[in-house]
Amino acid sequence: MKPRFAQSHGALNKQARDNRHVQAAENIVPSLDEDDLMAIVAHHKVPFILILDCVQDPHNLGAILRTADGAGVHAVVAPKDKAVGITETVRRISVGAADHVPFAQVTNLARTMEKLKAAGLWLVGTSDHAKSKSIYSLDLTGPLALVMGSEDKGIRRLTEENCDFLASIPMKGKVECLNVSVATGVCLFEAVRQRRVASE
Repeated sequence: MKPRFAQSHGALNKQARDNRHVQAAENIVPSLDEDDLMAIVAHHKVPFILILDCVQDPHNLGAILRTADGAGVHAVVAPKDKAVGITETVRRISVGAADHVPFAQVTNLARTMEKLKAAGLWLVGTSDHAKSKSIYSLDLTGPLALVMGSEDKGIRRLTEENCDFLASIPMKGKVECLNVSVATGVCLFEAVRQRRVASE
């Protein structure tokens, strides 16, 4: 028979763990849907949107949301399937940005991209494809949606086909590509730089 104190102590630990789990679940920020996204786009004269095609690592998403907040992105879009949503880990890594940057999860990413184009946005996807141009040579000053791919395969074929332009980040070393969160930062802040210069 276990000592009474041990039983009480164990019960208290379990209750504390349960409370933390409930609190964590309640703190998860609900994602927006496609209609919410289009309302955000309509609200801004020059929309600045970030699309993530199947980013699955919560650490990457958290870092991306932190960068998106710093860059002034109006909304981040991701598919509901094969992609991470706003979890407690994402919130922690984002240092609060997950609470402030609108995050929309959509059922059909290709359809959403078509709607964004119909709303007047140019879609620039990141790709190592031979047709891609340096991110620094593209005009990123107008209504824009930057499209970043997943950690292992990049953007999917259908996603790429829905982009107006394909961009790459010139690499000087032996490594072929950057981590998706780092690449997102490079692309977002190149857009920020261009937009600031254009407004001066």
